[in-house]
Amino acid sequence: MSIACAGRGEARQGSNNSSGPFPLSRRIGHPYQSRTPPKRKKPRTSFTRVQVNELEKRFNKQKYLASSERAQLAKQLNMTDAQVKTWFQNRRTKWRRQAAEEREAERQATNRLMMSLQAEALSKGLLTDPPTTPLYNSNASLCALENIKPWAERNKPTPTSAAPDQDPYGSTPVVSPTCS
Repeated sequence: MSIACAGRGEARQGSNNSSGPFPLSRRIGHPYQSRTPPKRKKPRTSFTRVQVNELEKRFNKQKYLASSERAQLAKQLNMTDAQVKTWFQNRRTKWRRQAAEEREAERQATNRLMMSLQAEALSKGLLTDPPTTPLYNSNASLCALENIKPWAERNKPTPTSAAPDQDPYGSTPVVSPTCS
């Protein structure tokens, strides 16, 4: 039986089964995926405690290794050069992530401390101007510190002992553009 392909002017020999121009077999997966089965993943390499301890000790001394140092360490630990290289890459990534998490935790702790200082200053009436502007609110920590002035409380002279044209506290006030 001869089947003509539309638009090509060709004739093909075939039957009504899957050998025709439109096979009856169903396509599996996305049309752009390859038809070959995926490669098997290499199992995760597990290092001994001795290897990990030595790698960590070296990492604490030196974050980056030259190729000769890496080859020497790999030979010493009975590992491949690629394993040492990959371990150091992964460890540097972990180190950066941990450092960023620590910085963020410190920032949040500082923020909490400053907000509690500001709340304390407000409750004691030490805060001269309550935060009203968005700029002031964004710098609330700085403003809380500037407005508390604990040094003025300890050595506070009586207003009668100071001359009328002088500051009764004996200091010039700190003026901040964000806390005006």
